[in-house]
Amino acid sequence: MSRGWSLAGEYSNLTHPMQNPATNNDAKMNTERILIAGCGDLGCALGKELAAEGHRVFGLRRNAARIPAPLEPVAADLCDAESLAAALPSPIDRVYFIVTPDRRDEGGYRRAFVEGLINLRESLLTHSATPRKLIFVSSTAVYGQSGGEWIDEESATEPTRFTGEWLLKGEAEALAGPWAGTVVRFGGIYGGGRDYVLRKVEAGEPCDPEHYTNRIHHRDCVGILRHLGRPEVADGVYIGVDDDPAPQCAVMDYVAELLGCAPPPRRPGGGGWSRAGSKRCSNQRLKATGYRLLYASFREGYAEIVRTLRS
Repeated sequence: MSRGWSLAGEYSNLTHPMQNPATNNDAKMNTERILIAGCGDLGCALGKELAAEGHRVFGLRRNAARIPAPLEPVAADLCDAESLAAALPSPIDRVYFIVTPDRRDEGGYRRAFVEGLINLRESLLTHSATPRKLIFVSSTAVYGQSGGEWIDEESATEPTRFTGEWLLKGEAEALAGPWAGTVVRFGGIYGGGRDYVLRKVEAGEPCDPEHYTNRIHHRDCVGILRHLGRPEVADGVYIGVDDDPAPQCAVMDYVAELLGCAPPPRRPGGGGWSRAGSKRCSNQRLKATGYRLLYASFREGYAEIVRTLRS
């Protein structure tokens, strides 16, 4: 079926009626020089909010022409130590490492999450640019659980694919210093132009009623990253998901209702098909730091997405 509206519009910057009290005092923070390494869509959204707080924000990526104002573009390749060292601004007070592999194979993940981070660390040290904190964006793919178990930051990390293995190695580098390190393991990001579930529902693809999924809205990703950058928030590892891990069919049924589509058919035989495994991730450590979600579950998030697309 055709929606009759376009998904190309940007809706992640809409003002949401809910506010996050944990970040309302951000303007009171000292102005910092912040580097966002791997400044894609999430990094640019984060950078704009940080710049609005009065910080000086540098966005680093190979194609610096895609860095929007007021961010300051830094044209460099994290995998090219020489170009990185030449381009890196100094000093830097805070670093966000939000990279995407240039290839979805093992070599691409190794270069992006390990070699790129090591090159950045060495370049910062060469410039005597010692940030007070480095925040590394990882994924719940580091967990290999597949039976719907509840997991938290203390649960075993035994990934079943190379993606999770290289993310774990990158996490270890981030946490090893020589400055304070924080890791955030995001669940499946939706919103901000990510319409994967909507497309699956419209295409009539099946769902697995026994497969648990974990999500986080794009705007909450930005909020969490801002929050974790605050000096009073403890370093360490955090899971970044909403309050409602849910079976895949529950999510797709709800989206189908919003779109006016038929409910998705059930996948015969159920589990074992997803690359992400089946698990229920707890966000209690994150919430204990004072962060309050803008979108507590997929219901609030997808309802706003569909409402916006139809307006």
